[in-house]
Amino acid sequence: MMNSRPHESTNGRAGRIDHRLILEMIEPAATVLDLGCGTGELLSILIKEKNVRGQGIEVDNRAIFECVGKGLSVFHDDIDTGLPEYDDRSFDYVIMNQSFQQVKNPDTVLHEALRVGRKVIIGIPNFAHVVSRCQIFFKGIAPVTPALPHEWYDTPNLHFLSISDFIRYCDKRGIKIEAAQYAGAQRPVAIFPNLFARTAIFLLRED
Repeated sequence: MMNSRPHESTNGRAGRIDHRLILEMIEPAATVLDLGCGTGELLSILIKEKNVRGQGIEVDNRAIFECVGKGLSVFHDDIDTGLPEYDDRSFDYVIMNQSFQQVKNPDTVLHEALRVGRKVIIGIPNFAHVVSRCQIFFKGIAPVTPALPHEWYDTPNLHFLSISDFIRYCDKRGIKIEAAQYAGAQRPVAIFPNLFARTAIFLLRED
């Protein structure tokens, strides 16, 4: 199961719009557990900009080597297996940015994240973005976009959800959405996010 994030840049600051939005949600000096942390770009930014005490979990060995090279604390594990080694409320924030749609059992993983973290930040690609809709409607093909860069045969994504899908999912399970931010290619999206946003960032807590 691939926990890594696609298309991480190597610059030293929050250049990606989703990283900037997550940075705004994190309190200074917080404790953070990053599930599916990839090469550690987001963790590095949080440590540098918000002075967090951060830890990551990643399944890809090459990504872990990059994290270690950056001086990050990252453990090799599959987030689908849960977080049994962590006590309740072990972290201020648990982050799953671009990894939630890749897990086999979203209910289990999110339940564990909400148990371990006081708050959870979820970042998802929006499969209902207007470009994706046009590719399906006019071309009759599985969409390939900057937010969904993989072809259907090599995508790590197992679940294909929209912003509206995720909001309904949280409502059905009694999960409180404390804040939500929506983003296009370079800037936040304020209107009709389910149509125009490429990605969404949700700040969650148990209701």
